[in-house]
Amino acid sequence: MGTLSLQKKAGSRYVLSLVTGVLVLAAFLPAVAADKDDECIKILQQMGKAFAGIAEKASPAVVAIKANQEVSQEYSSVPDSPSSDPFGDDFWERFFGHPYRYRRSPERKSYRPVQGSGFIVSTDGYILTNNHVVKDAEEITVTLRDGRDFKAKIIGTDPQNEVAVIRIDSEDLPVLELADSDELEVGEWVLAIGNPFGLSHTVTQGIVSAKGRSGIGLAGYEDYIQTDAAINPGNSGGPLINLKGQVVGINTAIIGPGGNIGIGFAIPINMAKFSYNQLIEGGKVVRGALGIQIDDLDADLAKSLGVNESKGVVIGQVSKDSAADKAGLERYDVIVELNGDKIESANELRNKVAMLKPGTEAKIVVVRKGKRKTIHAKLGDSTKELKAFTTPEERLEQLGLSVQNLTEDVARRYGYESLSGVIITRVKSDSEAARKGIEPGMLIMEVDQQPVKNTKDFDEAINKAAERGQVLLLITDGRFSYLAVLKLDKEKE
Repeated sequence: MGTLSLQKKAGSRYVLSLVTGVLVLAAFLPAVAADKDDECIKILQQMGKAFAGIAEKASPAVVAIKANQEVSQEYSSVPDSPSSDPFGDDFWERFFGHPYRYRRSPERKSYRPVQGSGFIVSTDGYILTNNHVVKDAEEITVTLRDGRDFKAKIIGTDPQNEVAVIRIDSEDLPVLELADSDELEVGEWVLAIGNPFGLSHTVTQGIVSAKGRSGIGLAGYEDYIQTDAAINPGNSGGPLINLKGQVVGINTAIIGPGGNIGIGFAIPINMAKFSYNQLIEGGKVVRGALGIQIDDLDADLAKSLGVNESKGVVIGQVSKDSAADKAGLERYDVIVELNGDKIESANELRNKVAMLKPGTEAKIVVVRKGKRKTIHAKLGDSTKELKAFTTPEERLEQLGLSVQNLTEDVARRYGYESLSGVIITRVKSDSEAARKGIEPGMLIMEVDQQPVKNTKDFDEAINKAAERGQVLLLITDGRFSYLAVLKLDKEKE
């Protein structure tokens, strides 16, 4: 009886303590929540101040660029494209085309104003920007943050990398430090600074969404940083900056109907450094080359070749007397390493080789008939070696025309739904192609009697044809088919 009474008393005290504790906790929780809210706000405020400090420190070295570019009126498949171009050139019409075609007209030259951005990298006035901002410019004006205007001259351009170096005559200028973009990680915070739509020194923030993006179609060598930091027309050439205030990339392109939708691309600053150093030294860029045509290794190829590797690059063709040929590389070799670095894609290999100068000895590990083999190759010059890919600019120069893949949308617009090939997007008015009646909007179905399904097939066929000095094209306009033979300059390949 006494024991039971003690238990009841203990139970009563426990309940009273519990109720008291709950009441105290209920009174304390709002204070804790308020403290946490204050702490979160302080963290956000500190982050905002960090962004502000970086922007304030970097902005004086960011410049606005205005250029008057010479424009040749060439035949175009897009008289009034519904998609505007973030660069102020014909990027979107080259991608998407248009259902209307111009009638032929004589070539006329005119000038158009182009606005972009850049950033100062030396106290004596050297500035990095994009090639498309200043190419063919008659006059270039650079405006600093303090309002001073300078006339700039082009030191050199690298269309293959979409980089240009210009210079203004001034001293003791603010500069931006260049980072090592190889150390950049997906998810890092970055800031984009530039002059979108002419709005001076606009700062946007985001993260690195991805690395190693290629196939955009802007340049011969692509390894873009993708970011969701807002980039708009006028940002081209401006810096992409990390939280240390260092430049990790050059803002170059966006995907979207003329405005930002959170997909922007920047050239890694390490690639830009390669171009910059050569341009200020000699005014041009030279790159190493092997002289091979390559494809990504996939599961089917690996099985067919008896290779256990899951990643690598398969050699499809070795150009005669090229660096690869002299070194002993062979068709069906699978390249898995270059100078100690693993190789996982054709684009990665092309970029790494291109970042080496001609004459450099490259250590290449290949898998041949199931066995690993190390080969040493002395790189050739990319301007002389047979290249595995041809850029739109090179194609236009060689053939007088440019092509792009035939998408479902374009096929539907032109009535090519049941056909395959590559669609012609530009024709130089003074070219052999123009004289033979080839126009934008026509479809190239075969090259030298072999079907082509995409630009890759087309490039490979043109490279093979370059050895003979001419190419036979089967072309249709949707109603009639035509045969056209075009001359190719062997020396350019």
